[in-house]
Amino acid sequence: MIHSTAIIHPAAQLGHDVHVGPYAVIGEHVVIGDRTTIGPHAVIEGRTTIGCDNRIFQFASVGAIPQDLKYRGEETTLRIGDRNTIREFVTLHLGTESGGGQTVIGNGNLFMAYCHVAHDCHVGNQVIMANGSTLAGHVEVGDHAILGGLSAIHQFARVGAHVMISGGAMVNQDIPPYTIAQGDRARTVGLNLVGLKRRGFPPETIAAIKLAYRLVFRAGLRLEEALTRITAEVGSVPEVLAFVEFIRNSQRGIAR
Repeated sequence: MIHSTAIIHPAAQLGHDVHVGPYAVIGEHVVIGDRTTIGPHAVIEGRTTIGCDNRIFQFASVGAIPQDLKYRGEETTLRIGDRNTIREFVTLHLGTESGGGQTVIGNGNLFMAYCHVAHDCHVGNQVIMANGSTLAGHVEVGDHAILGGLSAIHQFARVGAHVMISGGAMVNQDIPPYTIAQGDRARTVGLNLVGLKRRGFPPETIAAIKLAYRLVFRAGLRLEEALTRITAEVGSVPEVLAFVEFIRNSQRGIAR
């Protein structure tokens, strides 16, 4: 299961049925879960923990030190869940001490070729990052979000769950859940209705989300007034409450 040309530190921990390809490099503090596959020439380093059933393709760089000039070799981490696909030339970096100390990636994500996840990012589950999409430091991406090719997310910005970011978008403010964003600088242009239907959202929930979206983005209301009306009219719907909470917790402002 391990090619003779692979370089694996004796202290690295590999689970059962792990495949390691030619010329791959695995560092001292790396932990790799069962049935994970490491492709040729991939480099896994740093204090990186990888779960089970992941597939890391050739030339990926996982667990390198952050591209942050403040970093001075602190013992920070990268934690990756299960069933992720990490394609060619993807770069996933360790966290920084000032940013919480860890970069976290959930389960079932697809990182297409040349994607970048910087230090201290938190990526949820079932996220798709298309070719060349980039997360700056401290970015949060919610479950089931899709980032189009060559899109970029500004540091400390958040992308909500079930969001669709169009290809080439430059995102410098928070994108609320269930929406579609596009442009430079990116703005919300509608709801991701196709995505919501595909993921089984019932019609009554989608109707409530539509009302919440209209009140925030189309009714000409001040933001606090819109949120108050949403809570009064459809506040019993959990998905709508998540929408309101995301907006209330925004530090960079939402892309209205």
